[in-house]
Amino acid sequence: MTIPTLAEFEDAAAVLDGVIVRTPFDVSEHLSDLLGQPVYLKLENLQRTGSFKIRGATYRLSRLTAEERARGVVAASAGNHAQGVALAAQKLGIAATIFMPLGVPVPKLLATRGYGAEVVLEGATVETPLRLAAEFAERTGAVLIHPFDHRDVIVGQGTLGLEVYDGLPEVDTVIVGIGGGGLIAGVAAAVRARAALDGRTVRIIGVQAENSAAYPSSLAAGEPLEIATTPTIADGIAVARPGDIPFAVIRELVDEVVTVSDDDIARALLVLLERAKQVVEPAGAVGVAAILAGKVTATGPTAVILSGGNIDPLLLQRVVSHGLAASGRYMTLQIPLPDRPGQLARVSELLSIAGANVIEVLHTRHGQGLQISEVILQLSVETRGTEHRAHVISVLEDAGFSPRIALD
Repeated sequence: MTIPTLAEFEDAAAVLDGVIVRTPFDVSEHLSDLLGQPVYLKLENLQRTGSFKIRGATYRLSRLTAEERARGVVAASAGNHAQGVALAAQKLGIAATIFMPLGVPVPKLLATRGYGAEVVLEGATVETPLRLAAEFAERTGAVLIHPFDHRDVIVGQGTLGLEVYDGLPEVDTVIVGIGGGGLIAGVAAAVRARAALDGRTVRIIGVQAENSAAYPSSLAAGEPLEIATTPTIADGIAVARPGDIPFAVIRELVDEVVTVSDDDIARALLVLLERAKQVVEPAGAVGVAAILAGKVTATGPTAVILSGGNIDPLLLQRVVSHGLAASGRYMTLQIPLPDRPGQLARVSELLSIAGANVIEVLHTRHGQGLQISEVILQLSVETRGTEHRAHVISVLEDAGFSPRIALD
């Protein structure tokens, strides 16, 4: 495929004017210190519908003919694409049907319905909705709106790249998360086209969740390959096969693709909450995760796109706990004790000496493998980092106890 032109991106930006918001930048001093270069967070988590998806969906639907609009549109999604298509269809007066899996987070389901789309819940994973959406399009004539594998979608997402460069013309590196590839393909093409007018080049780095990283192997093979994915908290970018159209752009314009673990992503969400005061979904935080994990280097001002903020509150609660544990700031200890008076008091005294803060205590005589004269003490403890956590465990061990970390 030919790379989209600057004129195409500018046309898309004109179409989207008044529909999307120009999301702001925020300078992160913490990340700047870690990277050794100024880091600017592009807050696309503050976009309408909570993610960048409204850009590509609106531009794609705006290009439909009158006859196509009359047939309606259909899409499959577990969240952000669904909301983008639903709102875009509502604004353009197009009937929209969205297939979503049964386990979709309630806030995303309610938002999609709130934008006027007819929602059909079916299947345990997004694969079933994808199949049903394709069958619905075949049966009814509705236009299937793909989340990333279409030129108009890529061009619409690329308007974010124009905003990045126009808002930060000195940018040296742009870090973008990758699922199917529509966002980074559009951003890379738009940023490079704008920078070329100034005689400059800009590095583009993609980031994938390591449990669903189809791009490294595909790029090495020179063609899109389907991989076996495993569960990841970054479900918004859990795509088993790159899109054919974005892959062609990424192979030519993206300098590097790195991967991050779920622990890295959880730490990034925690840093964004504490340091930047930003609520970001796991898929939207992978760029920050790559910086925290030391996966990227930069030689100048760096823009990191926070691509979405639609995180279920219950997941956020779990992720924060996981992020604290991954950062060495929270752990659950299980300590076998002899069933006699004073043991709990002794452990409490040792934790106080070590400077640990006890959050929760469970003292039980019931457990697999316990002798009749034993109990298990389970403690949820707040610590100050990995070194302090190791010190707390060492203090307990030196006193003759055998603590085991149950949650890490």
